[in-house]
Amino acid sequence: MRILITGMKGQLGTECQELLTAAGHEIFGADLPEWDLTVPAVIERLLKEFKPEVIVNCAAFTRVDDCETQRDKAWQVNAELPARLAAGAAAAGARLIHISTDYVFSGDRPIPQAYVESDATGPVSWYGKSKLAGEQAVLKYPDCRPLILRTAWLYSRTGRNFPKTMLRLALTDPDRVIRVVNEQFGSPTWSRRLAMQIAEVLKADPPSGVYHATAEGYCTWCEFAGYFLRAMQVPHRLEPCRSADYPTPAKRPLNSILENARLNALGISVMTDWRADVDEFVRTCRAGLLAEVPPVSPSS
Repeated sequence: MRILITGMKGQLGTECQELLTAAGHEIFGADLPEWDLTVPAVIERLLKEFKPEVIVNCAAFTRVDDCETQRDKAWQVNAELPARLAAGAAAAGARLIHISTDYVFSGDRPIPQAYVESDATGPVSWYGKSKLAGEQAVLKYPDCRPLILRTAWLYSRTGRNFPKTMLRLALTDPDRVIRVVNEQFGSPTWSRRLAMQIAEVLKADPPSGVYHATAEGYCTWCEFAGYFLRAMQVPHRLEPCRSADYPTPAKRPLNSILENARLNALGISVMTDWRADVDEFVRTCRAGLLAEVPPVSPSS
């Protein structure tokens, strides 16, 4: 199968490229600076040259706080780009798989009630609003058989992400007390596992629409940090705190728990408990993760 992956240099795009190539698919990656997908003519040329059967859109402006101050750019990447890809896919007879986010919900649902695909959306940040607009735009092109996968709390061995930040802080200053928010709940999702879910979706070819795809189970950011650092066998000192202790430009959902209701109903979910994926992530990536952190200079 000929698959075009946008945002291939990101956490999920990298995993998709490796896993889908290994599965025998013909992959083409489109990313900056070679391909500026915010230019409509570039998308037209890309689709004409590669002639994909499937487009997996991993491209997004995910710096949540920066979205508040760079609203035009966030809208361009998160809302307008998916619309152009959907229109192009529909015209080319290709299917579009679009990655979205838990931020399309308000996050005010009582813990531990999870959000399902049919629940009303209500984003409280510009990132969430721009991603919801992208979803709505994609669904206007039924001929591309749009399939939207909402995920949350992604991490991987590449790029910047929460567990790698925790590891750097713990290793570079072992005596530091790391304060971590303990009132936001979600499901840490390994990008490798999400790539596996995308591969399963390609094989199963399910109906169009919105699907949730996160790890099973849930925790707080502080619980996630503690579990990861223990698995890494790295000494650390964590202190739970509240969101109000670290105010940010963008409001974060307190409840980001998504239920994979539609995948489970179809029997095509490959998602597993978040702790099992953290264990496997550490088993396969520990050496590389440790090598990324510069050694601590001896005290003078």
